[in-house]
Amino acid sequence: MFVLFEEAGKYLGGRVLSEAEASAQVELETGKRVKVKGANIVLRFEKPAPAELLAEARTLAAGVDLDLAWEFAPEGEFAFADLAAEYFQARPTLTQQAAALLALFDAPHYFRRAGKGRFKKAPAEILQQALAAIEKKKAVQAQIVEWSTQLAAGQCPAPVREQLFKILFKPDKNAPEYKAVVEAARATQRPPLDLLKQAGAIDSSYQFHWHRFLFENFPKGTGFPALDAPAIADELPVAKVEAFSIDDSHTTEIDDALSVQGLGSGTVVVGIHIAAPGLALAPGSAIDQVARNRMSTVYMPGHKITMLPDHVVDAYTLQEGRDCPAVSLYATFDESTLELKSTETRLERVPIVANLRHDQLDTVISKQWLEDASVKAENTPEIAARVREPLTFLFRLAKHLKSQREVVRGKPETFTRPDYTFRLVGNEGEPTGAEQVQISTRQRGAPLDLIVSEAMILANSSWGGWLAELSVPALYRSQASLLPGIKVRMGTRALPHAGLGVKSYAWSTSPLRRYTDLVNQWQIIAAARHGRTAALAAPFKPKDADLFSILSGFDAAYSAYNAHQGGMERFWTLKYLEQEGVTELDATLIKDVPNGAMVRADTLPLVFQVTGTQGLQRGARVRVKLGEVDEIALDVHGTVIARLDTAAAEAASEDEGGEDEEEVAGPIAIAVDLTDSESAAENTPA
Repeated sequence: MFVLFEEAGKYLGGRVLSEAEASAQVELETGKRVKVKGANIVLRFEKPAPAELLAEARTLAAGVDLDLAWEFAPEGEFAFADLAAEYFQARPTLTQQAAALLALFDAPHYFRRAGKGRFKKAPAEILQQALAAIEKKKAVQAQIVEWSTQLAAGQCPAPVREQLFKILFKPDKNAPEYKAVVEAARATQRPPLDLLKQAGAIDSSYQFHWHRFLFENFPKGTGFPALDAPAIADELPVAKVEAFSIDDSHTTEIDDALSVQGLGSGTVVVGIHIAAPGLALAPGSAIDQVARNRMSTVYMPGHKITMLPDHVVDAYTLQEGRDCPAVSLYATFDESTLELKSTETRLERVPIVANLRHDQLDTVISKQWLEDASVKAENTPEIAARVREPLTFLFRLAKHLKSQREVVRGKPETFTRPDYTFRLVGNEGEPTGAEQVQISTRQRGAPLDLIVSEAMILANSSWGGWLAELSVPALYRSQASLLPGIKVRMGTRALPHAGLGVKSYAWSTSPLRRYTDLVNQWQIIAAARHGRTAALAAPFKPKDADLFSILSGFDAAYSAYNAHQGGMERFWTLKYLEQEGVTELDATLIKDVPNGAMVRADTLPLVFQVTGTQGLQRGARVRVKLGEVDEIALDVHGTVIARLDTAAAEAASEDEGGEDEEEVAGPIAIAVDLTDSESAAENTPA
């Protein structure tokens, strides 16, 4: 005796070995023995063999006209044998009964299951909806095939082009555009990005990187809603100082300025003046929501996306010729020993007499010019001569503060690599990628750079420690040690920063371009106004969940922005190679990697992989022949063609200067999941 039974959503056949009242022991064609419930057995027969019966029934079931079967089916619940009798003949054969069973079972849009071997036909309205859905699915599948064929032939359909970034980076695996790319990539045995590039989906490598960044971080665009810059209600006293800022010429968000009082008196007061949007903007306000959504200004060569609208920045930036609202830290030093005597925080208006610019004055304000009064620089600007005396003291102080920090950190900071600056020629507004790029250098640790850096470290560490003393929560940066792998972290506790050599460090000096600094400024303002009771008056209280939310959001956004800045600097560096026809570079080996080593170009901000480094140690200088540049992957490889020195370069030290020292951005890894749904850095602490 053979039986046909249902098991785990499919029909099987086998020979009955034994049978009880409610079950049977059945041997399958494979030899496996299974226990089958009596209720699951739908047919009993002597012949043919189950495999033969199922094969014949499937063939017959494939030809069943389901529309006709639905018309013939009885109203209400019925057994498969009832339909077989109506559809085939009054006394259907065993094969016809099995065919009716399989046809009913495989057409749930026509017939709904009502039990083992029993069915009920779907209502006409539901059936029409199901059939329409099936036809739509067939049409979509046909569209997928058509698009896939076009992609494989090197043509990109418009709908695929429009969904490019979504397909590559945030795919909807049920979308036909994504499935078309998957099918084409499988058919051509090519990576999706390469396939799409060859099909013309990417018109411009620059626009690819730019719009990818916007897609991931600014999906609603970079524009601002209509917002007014609130006026500062407080009547602030005007400070009796002449303050000046030090920035690059392209800087519009001038957050900080410096002043010096008391030179020659034995006691010198250094003022560190920070723009004070926190005196006007309130937590939870419309402008605050904009700043919190962005978290930071985004920088890249030739362009930036500001955290705040330009007119808001203009209202609070430390523009020369104005008495600007500021949160000021006054640090009193012994003029001879440079010992720090005291600090005081004031809320005031500060006269800004000059906005000094690095790119205009770095060659004039040199170490020799500051340390030797007899040195005369040619064509010295009037403003440089005017601030020479305070700058001379600030440079002396900066060197002293740096040496003190180096004692705490246990080793000196070194600045052997320069900062690279990018200028795009022919850039009017937002870059297009077709501009000529100029790359120049500014040596890290140059006098003006050192003055600003040490002043900001002093302010951030002093305010961080002060807020901790008052039990006012803030957002801190800390580093447990200088051991390899121990990175800088953000938190709400005032912990030591080993990399900087300070007891605590709270970013507070860039409130126009970093949201953490604006948050900390609100806390500092509360401390300046309320002193020992500031913890009760501050906008953010201890263990405030909102503060932790801000910290998390800032970490994510700042990392993404830094990655984009590094990527675009690498893009323009690769453009420079092509623009200048550079085919060979001198470089320094920095670490071994599988199948070669990573090297850093000596005169460009470029780290890349090379081969042919066998026997070379870290620090060895080599001549490298460059391969083809890939502007989409931001990659270039090279081959060592000569060794430039024979010194055991293992002793060559890496730079350690600055907080969170990072390597220059490397190639972009674009990993695209080809499974479908069915198979499925801070350069300075300023």
